[in-house]
Amino acid sequence: MAAMRVLLTGATGFVGPHVVDALRAGRVGDLEIIATAKEAASHPIFGDVAALDIADPAATREAVRSAAPTHIVNLAGIAASSAARSDPATAWRAHLDGVRNLAAAVMESARRCVLLNIGSGLIYGDAAKSGLPLSEDSPLAPVDQYGASKAASDLLLGVLAREGLRTLRFRPFNHIGPGQTEAFVVPAFCAQIARIEAGLEPPVIKVGNLDAERDFLDVRDVARAYAVAAFKAGELESGTVFNIASGVPVRIREILDRLLAKSSARIEIEVDQTRLRPSDLPRVIGDASRARRALNWTPRWKLDDTLADVLDDQRARLRAM
Repeated sequence: MAAMRVLLTGATGFVGPHVVDALRAGRVGDLEIIATAKEAASHPIFGDVAALDIADPAATREAVRSAAPTHIVNLAGIAASSAARSDPATAWRAHLDGVRNLAAAVMESARRCVLLNIGSGLIYGDAAKSGLPLSEDSPLAPVDQYGASKAASDLLLGVLAREGLRTLRFRPFNHIGPGQTEAFVVPAFCAQIARIEAGLEPPVIKVGNLDAERDFLDVRDVARAYAVAAFKAGELESGTVFNIASGVPVRIREILDRLLAKSSARIEIEVDQTRLRPSDLPRVIGDASRARRALNWTPRWKLDDTLADVLDDQRARLRAM
């Protein structure tokens, strides 16, 4: 089996370490991972992480030329939609300009490389108002600049695939797991519960909209989907889009109830108006039938086990402070 050289951008974020674990677990044969992030770092999983800002075209061109990757997994970008609202210029540079730079570098010096671009299910936006599962053929109707910038790069790659770029496009829905920051609802709940248990906060958990229904996946299942696609890339048509989703809507209130049941603390619930977002869609659910067929991928992790892992992760972080 030919050697596999994976250039991983945004490696030190939430998803990166899980992708590396999935690649190492599933690979038969030589595997080399070149980990990069916007700033150089030392990481317990990757070792040395090279600096690479994909919004810099010259740096991106040189990184791809020198690495000569067989695959690129692009995780670089802003993780939370709230951060994109605060700094839209950075979101557009990372999500659109960065992807364009990666694609140009591949076309210039690594034509056989497959670019796996990690987008977002948020690009469907208002299409979710139907309440029906969203497939890859659902219209793109983003409701904020995060979704719009992700949609723009997704569409760009679709065009470049017609021009010879080897690429696969992913639209993951909500994924959770150990290592995620409090910018997201589940770790935010878990962090508050951990602080309450430790006596650092009063026994009141502050929440936003609990009635919304979302499609939750364990990040380890999501990472496995990316790894399987990388292994099977030679069999897949360039430009193919994959939703990565559970297909099961879960109300946020149910998530909170499950987490509170895992704590011995008596905790009250209080609505925090600052956590309510006017663009909230009542129900967002994805259809990942294509990934099931083409990648033989199905989620393995049970939601309750994932929630327990996130809560334990937040407790451990608190103990380590």
